[in-house]
Amino acid sequence: MTGRWWERRWFFAAAMLLAALPLLWPAVPPLTDLPGHIGRYRVMLGDEAALLDRYYAFEWRLVGNLGVDLLVAALARLMGLEPAVKLVVIAIPVLTTGALLWLSRELTGRVSPWALFALPLAYGYPFQFGFVNYCFGMALALGGWAFWLRLGRLNRIGVRAAVFVPFGLVVWTCHAMGWAMLGLFVFAGEWAVRAKDRKILRAAFDAAIASLPLAPPVLAMLAWQGGGAPADTGRFFDLVAKLKGLGSVLRDRWIWLDLPALLVIVMAIYAGIRGQAGRFAPQAAAAAGLTVLAFLLLPFTLLGSAYADLRLLPFAFAVALAGLTPREGAPVRIIALGGLAFFIVRTLGTTVSFAFYDVDWRRELAALDALPRDARVFALVGDGCDQPWAHSRRTHLPAFATARRGAFANDQWRMEGAPLLRVTLPLGYFGHDPSQISVVQACPHDPNLLPRERALAAFPRDAFTHVWLIEAPTSPRALRGLTPVWKQDGSALYAIDRAASRLPAGPPPQ
Repeated sequence: MTGRWWERRWFFAAAMLLAALPLLWPAVPPLTDLPGHIGRYRVMLGDEAALLDRYYAFEWRLVGNLGVDLLVAALARLMGLEPAVKLVVIAIPVLTTGALLWLSRELTGRVSPWALFALPLAYGYPFQFGFVNYCFGMALALGGWAFWLRLGRLNRIGVRAAVFVPFGLVVWTCHAMGWAMLGLFVFAGEWAVRAKDRKILRAAFDAAIASLPLAPPVLAMLAWQGGGAPADTGRFFDLVAKLKGLGSVLRDRWIWLDLPALLVIVMAIYAGIRGQAGRFAPQAAAAAGLTVLAFLLLPFTLLGSAYADLRLLPFAFAVALAGLTPREGAPVRIIALGGLAFFIVRTLGTTVSFAFYDVDWRRELAALDALPRDARVFALVGDGCDQPWAHSRRTHLPAFATARRGAFANDQWRMEGAPLLRVTLPLGYFGHDPSQISVVQACPHDPNLLPRERALAAFPRDAFTHVWLIEAPTSPRALRGLTPVWKQDGSALYAIDRAASRLPAGPPPQ
């Protein structure tokens, strides 16, 4: 690879290494949902089966949501659970960064300096939220599309078809939405090329035929949905949520840093639409446009997965910037330096933010030192109906009780249609997410969340041994029958005193 500095191999390598920086210091990547996944991985590995099999059942099934699970299952036996998770999660933004640079080269003929502005999107809100299987699938989708374009440019159509039949199955196994987006990208690119000399419908038909090597996972999806009850789908055309999602594309900790960064990206794309920044490669314009259309049409919850529509926006922006070629005579080196500065500032900001989250997590997880193995923990994590911009990311910290102490905790998701893990204790609402989310008063938009004192009064104390309050202070009256074993600031761990609670001792319900 020759050319300007941002097109050279050493820059590819340096950019990918820089993308790993925010995740190097934290003991565990501080992503909101990740602890919940780690708890599931502990059950999956079976190394605590003597304790956890009394509370959970895990069954491998072929579902389109297994990317990180499979990698952790392979690596954890070599290096331990949490190091394996950290390694795999670091790989996601690294691969996304490399895929975007490669995709820009294939879309524009050489790496566009505008593509550097897309690199911080590897740490967009879907990743910050901990949608790790989805983000891994999207990294493969971006790289896969780049490879599709390269084989097409080399006129290796037969080889491409042979390669992408199994590759599509791999991406689907990582995450079904990643596979769907790979199909959308490929279809959009093929349609954009054919639409130059054919009618729109004819071009669409021919593009669909060209994309058929990616079709086999449809059969796997039919088997997946046939294996259980249909998962929840709803909240179509929730415009308020979509507008909030637009503002949250780069949401992390500091609104004064995140919103101006988003404005830079939006202004660059707007300037490209007006022709002031350059022109979009037809394939990139079509792919970004169809992704935005999918964002508008998809519901908030799709097949049990929340934020289904909002997950798409960072990648619509990323594809658009990767395919934006500077106009003739534009100061490309200045654009590249601006993109590099933007990438570095965002990366350093994320690094500092993650270090702060890591300190907070370590402070809260000190409670586990006072928790006996094989406990049954009813956890309440303080939250509010209206979340601040810098969300605490403590929602699934109780899962570390499962991962590190072989304990039951009430924070695992109940996923219809893809139940790899299910809670076998008959605890009803109090056995799974969102029973661990604690609010002071009922939230009008989410009636499933019980107010804190009501939850403490209603949960079945005979089924649990401990109560873990994470930044969830409450009145002394609500704590009757609980003996403190650890306290720190607004958090505390209590043992349930059955005599004081006037509840019979006994084994957990079977």
